[in-house]
Amino acid sequence: MRIVLDIWRQKNANAAGQMARYELSQVSPDMSFLEMLDVLNEELVAKGEEPVAFEHDCREGICGSCGFMIDGVAHGPKPGTTVCQLHMRHYRDGDRLTLEPWRAKAFPVLRDLIVDRAAFDRIIASGGYVSVNTGSAPDANAIPVPKDDAERAMDAAQCIGCGACVAACPNASASLFTAAKISHLALLPQGQPERHDRALQMVMQMNEEGFGGCTNMQECEAVCPKRISIETIALMNRDYLKALVARRPVIHGSGGGAG
Repeated sequence: MRIVLDIWRQKNANAAGQMARYELSQVSPDMSFLEMLDVLNEELVAKGEEPVAFEHDCREGICGSCGFMIDGVAHGPKPGTTVCQLHMRHYRDGDRLTLEPWRAKAFPVLRDLIVDRAAFDRIIASGGYVSVNTGSAPDANAIPVPKDDAERAMDAAQCIGCGACVAACPNASASLFTAAKISHLALLPQGQPERHDRALQMVMQMNEEGFGGCTNMQECEAVCPKRISIETIALMNRDYLKALVARRPVIHGSGGGAG
């Protein structure tokens, strides 16, 4: 297969970037997308040129390291798939593809297709954990959890923090990511003691990082490689509002009864 690539090249975070065109003439349909980029980089290195920088680790759709825009779609055209799981068989001979990094204020570009996603780490650090002492691991079934709650919690816990939801959202919102991290703990007994404070702190941190607000466009759900539902956002909003109400000071009247 012959594939033409228009790739965003940016030397560092402070440099101006621009698109660069490359052509590969021996692309196998059995290659993964990242293997195709490996071939491109081998050719660039052989020519004495700088290879294209992109993130990856497991290459099994588990770690969330890989991720960029392919023809304007986060992770490419195949639903429920990360870039590392996307194969070239989904493209045709002669296709021209545009590769860009995630575009969001909170995800500054570091180099080429790599962005700084440390904002996600700070959201987690603000409350995405259970800090109370729960003792040693309980015996199986010692704490009854309704099956529906367990399944919803596990669905939310699948979030790999890749950032596709932010990149796809017109508002660059991190609501799906934050909601997934809040929901998987909020639905389990261990997460109940800090449930509402967790939602308050994590939403406040998300806003502080400069992510946009959610307007229910559902683009985040459409591109999520783990198919996390926007129902988690509704749960997050409910817990956040409950936390705000609980913290609102009680205003006592100045007196003045009948008589």
